[in-house]
Amino acid sequence: MMWGNGMNMVWGWPFGILVIAGIVLLIIWAVRSAGASAQGNDQQVAPLSPAGVVQPSKARQILDERFAAGHVTAEQYRAQLKVLGIPSGGVDDGNSRES
Repeated sequence: MMWGNGMNMVWGWPFGILVIAGIVLLIIWAVRSAGASAQGNDQQVAPLSPAGVVQPSKARQILDERFAAGHVTAEQYRAQLKVLGIPSGGVDDGNSRES
């Protein structure tokens, strides 16, 4: 005996294909997120130059550029270095007097 008018067969194939596509997309997402988190852990280490000297952080580079362009005063520069936890390294604020 046939239940209904045979419409289950019409909706069965598209629904099955959507379920399989959803599972494939879920697997792809899981693999990519696992790979991204593994790469994210490596980015926390400061990159080394060929000579083995640690390069300044991106925040330090941006701060140096803003200071060089005159967008930040020496006092603000020193304060931001302190916030970043980096020693100021003898920044001249222009107020020192020569004897």
